[in-house]
Amino acid sequence: MSLRNVVIAIALFLLMNAMIGGGATASQGRAIPWDCADWQAFAHEDRTTAILESLAENRGKTLYCGVDQSDTFSKAETWAAGKDRNERDDTIYSGERGIFRGFIAAQEGWLTDGESGVTGVSIDRIFEFPREKKKRRRYKTVVIEELEVPTASNRKIITPYGPLGDPHPQVVPALANAENAFDARPPSGWAAAQAAASWQALAKTAATAHCAAQGYNRAVNISTSGEVWGYSTNQGNGGNLRYQARKTREWAATCQKTKRRRR
Repeated sequence: MSLRNVVIAIALFLLMNAMIGGGATASQGRAIPWDCADWQAFAHEDRTTAILESLAENRGKTLYCGVDQSDTFSKAETWAAGKDRNERDDTIYSGERGIFRGFIAAQEGWLTDGESGVTGVSIDRIFEFPREKKKRRRYKTVVIEELEVPTASNRKIITPYGPLGDPHPQVVPALANAENAFDARPPSGWAAAQAAASWQALAKTAATAHCAAQGYNRAVNISTSGEVWGYSTNQGNGGNLRYQARKTREWAATCQKTKRRRR
């Protein structure tokens, strides 16, 4: 054999060995063996019932702990007790602690030493080891920087105008009529302006936009104060004055720069 052929043969051997070994390692690495320390078979004077009840509670763990580990049950009697009760024959066993739905092909092959089912299946498939749950990454919000934004005359929230007040020849009564029309809360008016929650919603919108413009991604500690009336221009005619009223408040907030970090 030439040196070239020898090198190729060695390379193929190493490659096949790595594939076989790597596959087994990966399969075993994914499986989490059952802990049999607290496992107990179902106690019953009838041996078949005891086996079926144990299978009904947890088939995979029963096979691993009851047969393979502690020899509570033998392969043969476990197969004999459960072979006639499976999904294919619609004879599922409903036990006191669960339901036994029959053996999978890999379990049949293992219990019958190859006479039934399939053989050559990995141990984690035979005993149905649970899969390791992936841990979800948890994050917490960390405040990096804050900016206090106090109330100011240029930071206001304003309601829409209310309906027209009753006409009056004098300014002050006409303005009062506009205020009364606003507070009367007709269906067409902005009645919700009186509620604190509505003021808060308006302030949050304004504060969030202001903070974003300053390079901050969050607005907190939002508050409003200094409620005052505002009025439209005169909408009257024929010697009478007629106005619409609205309300104004100043808002304050704290802008924050935040970042999510893994716990």
